[in-house]
Amino acid sequence: MNTIGLVVNSNKGDVSDPVGKVVSWLTEQNIRVLFNQESAALLGRRGEGMSTRNLAEKCDCIMVWGGDGTLLNCARQTASTGTPIFGVNLGRLGFLTEIDIPDLREKMQALIAGHYYIEERMMLEAAVIRDGEIIDNSVCLNDAVVSKGASFRMVRLNIKVNEEFVGEFSADGVIIASPTGSTAYSLSAGGPIVSPEVHVMLITPISPHSLSNRPIVISPDSEVEIQVLPCVDDVRLNLDGQYGFPLKAGDRVLVKKAPVKARFLKIQKTGFYEVLREKLKEWQSGLD
Repeated sequence: MNTIGLVVNSNKGDVSDPVGKVVSWLTEQNIRVLFNQESAALLGRRGEGMSTRNLAEKCDCIMVWGGDGTLLNCARQTASTGTPIFGVNLGRLGFLTEIDIPDLREKMQALIAGHYYIEERMMLEAAVIRDGEIIDNSVCLNDAVVSKGASFRMVRLNIKVNEEFVGEFSADGVIIASPTGSTAYSLSAGGPIVSPEVHVMLITPISPHSLSNRPIVISPDSEVEIQVLPCVDDVRLNLDGQYGFPLKAGDRVLVKKAPVKARFLKIQKTGFYEVLREKLKEWQSGLD
């Protein structure tokens, strides 16, 4: 491990002090540290900042300070480079982040000593087809969601899997989720929890009008087609709840397994069910 990239979500509070201490410690260990533009600005090193994609091409791994949302954003931007990422959790629920602040020193020592492994996660690719042409094509880690905007009316969607008609959905929208995304929006909409090593895709309707529209688990080699039927004006494709693209009646969204994978650097072997148990317990306590 010779070069580590730094991505920091500065909206998570003032973390310049702990980040600065980690940078100093890594430098003392003869580890080169590079910064994306936001991280460089936070640490008063604006002249050293670069794009997150460029950062990924120049380092051995990326250290992401933030919550799962920050990690998702970084994964989408850097997946094509194959650079592993690991997260320092600054949020509340961290299904994907690897390190909590109190464990930072111990985990960083393990990282430098080479005591880590790489975990790969399946990603999704979503393409928007309009008048026979691809007008948008992006990857995501959690989910691709076609849904209404602020309207109170439902959207109408035709769903096909491998060109076979599944049905017409009248709902607030539909979620196409990866195994990683099964514990995100899909779970809130009533979808099943899927262990990340089980490579499948999920089709989860959001508040469907008909009780016959139920979540479906399909092969990871399938292609899902979502066609927008005439309905409300404000329909969007959202990826990981972050990237959005406006849709029109007649547009088709094709979702399939992406040719790239998200690669997470793991320092300790923590079981999926242990993480699930603890995070769902935290989520429940936040509701009480």
